[in-house]
Amino acid sequence: MNSESSRSHLIFTILLEHTNLTLGTRATSKLTFVDLAGSERVGRSGAINDKDRLDEARAINKSLSALGDVVAALTAGESFVPYRNHKLTQLMSDSLGGNAKTLMVVNVSPLASDAAETKNSLDYASRVKQVTNENSRSFETREIQKLKAEIAKLKAKK
Repeated sequence: MNSESSRSHLIFTILLEHTNLTLGTRATSKLTFVDLAGSERVGRSGAINDKDRLDEARAINKSLSALGDVVAALTAGESFVPYRNHKLTQLMSDSLGGNAKTLMVVNVSPLASDAAETKNSLDYASRVKQVTNENSRSFETREIQKLKAEIAKLKAKK
């Protein structure tokens, strides 16, 4: 909608590992920060006369639609979640379901002319908020670490 706005998604991941030498346990965590591009209203953004921007807008809308399908499946408790429908949802799959904790921050415009987009963004965030996950910690005991090392050795021998 403006020249300063990026029209792409950004995904930044941090992997953390903590080993308790006394207890012999290892905890792993993954923080994923995702900055989603906003949906593009083709007529309003002026992309209709620019083929590259039009293709870009369509790609953004397709990815957000795929993400919406994943959120809908998770909130409905469906047995099949369509993570594979788009590269964005494939990358975000371990951040949305299972034992992930998801937080969504929505940036909205204060302008009256952007009220429709603001409402759509808030509705989208409300749907994401309905996703419930089974939060649990990922621990490996010393015994599990030994078994994994043994499996790796056996695979290396083949």
